[in-house]
Amino acid sequence: MGPLHPWIYEYYIDPIVYDTGYNPVNTVTWALVLGLMLIGVMRLFRRLDIRIDEPFVLSTVPYILAGSTLRVVEDADLLAAPLKYLLITPLIYFLVAAVALSALIFFKAAMKERYLSGYAAVGLCWTGANLILLASQGGGSLGIPAVIILMGSAAALAAWAVGSRLNFQLLSDRLNLLILWAHMMDATSTYVGVDWFGYHEKHVLPNFLIDLSGTALVMFPLKLLIIIPVLALIEGGLREDPSLRNLTLLALLTLGLAPALRNTIRLTLGV
Repeated sequence: MGPLHPWIYEYYIDPIVYDTGYNPVNTVTWALVLGLMLIGVMRLFRRLDIRIDEPFVLSTVPYILAGSTLRVVEDADLLAAPLKYLLITPLIYFLVAAVALSALIFFKAAMKERYLSGYAAVGLCWTGANLILLASQGGGSLGIPAVIILMGSAAALAAWAVGSRLNFQLLSDRLNLLILWAHMMDATSTYVGVDWFGYHEKHVLPNFLIDLSGTALVMFPLKLLIIIPVLALIEGGLREDPSLRNLTLLALLTLGLAPALRNTIRLTLGV
């Protein structure tokens, strides 16, 4: 078998090997893959009689934290190639999804109706192990995460207050509020990293808008202009299918919380 076509290296392999971020081609591709994965997971969960409700979403949050902290392990160069490539997006999403699904299937069979407690415990232990490994490297400043949490929470609170005044009912839902907070945290961590510490945004549209405006503050209106309509579409279009609604909300939560935590830990450790 001959070598792969050069454009496969340019658009898919090199961004992973050299961790150069996203481009328009792989961004669209991974979005389509995510959609197909959601459909496949839905079918699997229906066969296994796994309810995708709020307790399930909250029990999955530890795996988002595990993936984020594991991503920082790669940022800190604690693993060598080729193993480190598994910890670069989008491969790390597949890795975490595989571990989470394996744990879910195992505890569903082993613990029956109490499976979520065992499932969540694995994610929490994984996150704890990653944090211990990162903490062993020393250094860092607790002032940075404090600032990001305060600014992100204030931005989420302001958005919620405006939404309440405008009678946006979708912001009264706890999962929607958690998603809003996660994406405001992501916007804040990007702003602090880019404007305060000279980091570089790797996603195509945010990078373009940051370069155009000259500041990462543009992330706040950008996030709101995307998240609010998407939440409205989910509430309106998936109301009749709560499982698909909650799984889509989980994906949306992951897209905000995962980079927010990764950025915050990176800034804290200075990596």
